Amino acid sequence: MITVSNLGIQFGKRILFQDVNLKFTGGNCYGIIGANGAGKSTFLKILSGEKDATGGTFALGPGERLSVLAQDHFAFDSQSVMDTVLQGHTTLWDIMKEKDRLYAKEDFTDSDGIRASELEEKFSELEGWNAESDAAMLLGGLGIPEELHYQIMGDISAKQKVRILLARALFGNPDNLLLDEPTNDLDIETVMWLENYLANAENTILIVSHDRHFLDSVCTHTVDIDFGKVTMFAGNYSFWYESSQLALRQQQQQNKKAEEKKKELEEFIRRFSANVAKSKQTTSRKKMIEKLNIEEIKPSSRKYPGIIFTPDREPGNKILEVNRLSKSIEGKKLFDNINFNIEKDDKVIFLSRDPRAMTAFFEIVNEYAQPDTGTFSWGQTITTAYLPLDNSDYFKDGLNLIDWLSQFSDDTSEIYIKGFLGRMLFSGEEVLKNTKVLSGGEKMRCMIARMMMKSANCLVLDSPTNHLDLESIQAFNNTLIQFKGNVLMSSHDHEFIQTVCNRVIELTPNGAIDKIMDYDDYITSDEIKALREKMYK
Repeated sequence: MITVSNLGIQFGKRILFQDVNLKFTGGNCYGIIGANGAGKSTFLKILSGEKDATGGTFALGPGERLSVLAQDHFAFDSQSVMDTVLQGHTTLWDIMKEKDRLYAKEDFTDSDGIRASELEEKFSELEGWNAESDAAMLLGGLGIPEELHYQIMGDISAKQKVRILLARALFGNPDNLLLDEPTNDLDIETVMWLENYLANAENTILIVSHDRHFLDSVCTHTVDIDFGKVTMFAGNYSFWYESSQLALRQQQQQNKKAEEKKKELEEFIRRFSANVAKSKQTTSRKKMIEKLNIEEIKPSSRKYPGIIFTPDREPGNKILEVNRLSKSIEGKKLFDNINFNIEKDDKVIFLSRDPRAMTAFFEIVNEYAQPDTGTFSWGQTITTAYLPLDNSDYFKDGLNLIDWLSQFSDDTSEIYIKGFLGRMLFSGEEVLKNTKVLSGGEKMRCMIARMMMKSANCLVLDSPTNHLDLESIQAFNNTLIQFKGNVLMSSHDHEFIQTVCNRVIELTPNGAIDKIMDYDDYITSDEIKALREKMYK
């Protein structure tokens, strides 16, 4: 349990939030949401003791332990993988080290023996004899093979370190758990393992994440940082988003009678409750909406970008044909003998165990790179708009945003260019901002504006949610669902894929797995799992 009393923080004259009074209880998982800069990570840092609040206090339950997902990936480089995980339970680790020091003494005294006996009792109470096997199980669940468990962290890859630090945070079943972006750099199987682990945990868990499916799968409550306040709602992210949008529409319909509004909200809650009860998602087990009440539903102050793709023409029957395509990088075969035809209305998610495969494929079909073998051809009616994984080359010249976007348009009138920038939330003096000082999210919004101007009927998107906040991801997701052309994309965002795509193509060193099916069905199918293992041998 974590109790927060009158908590507040400000930087200079800027108040992030103040007068926060909340209680986080065991058996519940709280998703912390808010616009970029609202203070989500700062809130977790205050609770972890890493940052001091301007005012107020917080407290754990008596005798409870707090664990935090470490963000410094180099802090444990001199330690073994196993020791890094075990150190996550500081009390147990300190007992283990003190025991080792005592038993290593040459002049072991009677008082040492009494102290050793006390330590052994505490060690047993904390199930210390099972510590290494418990740590090994966590590491295995997170995809760290046994042969790496005693290697030095400095020799471990960056992506594997992320998983090890997550195992460190989970080790010893802490009473309270703070996780900031825990799904970053995790593959599909590991995210699913973590969802199941957290959904069945009885800890008090607070999570900051941009992964909406993950939030929906594990969270029983949503904590929204908005209007300089921190407010808790029963329900997951989807419930918060849909209810806030409904409240906003009602607010805009000023002439609607109060009774009509109340009935509409009650119907919304009833429908959402029914959907959750039927859902396969783990949040249904938590009865997350049993305490909902109409007064909680309020419009958000969030601004959502106006992402709209309008094709100039309808795609013809031929979209893209790929024949015997192959590509290797640094001697490693990314994919080989890839053959498929993209059909009208296809929205395709491309997968691979090596993410370089999707990037290489997209670069080839957009003529940024050459294949080792094979050919591809686009239909005559097809126009493409490409969102590359790495957009750094587009922002080297240091132009202001108006001049930058004008490079990609025949109509360079200021009012026309400002219209696209405005849709992507660049207004006022921001349109004169130098591209060299843009954040990753701002660069992505510029690239999306560039894509919108092309009026293409086929969108090629390499990890389109990278660097975007939840509001931009939601807006992007919504428009792709409605888009009338083709979509070819790679993504780590489960919700993005599941709601947009109707076909899966997995690129492997032994050909393509090509299925017209939902993403959820694809990743849970035993038949597909067996086929995938065969294709990667």
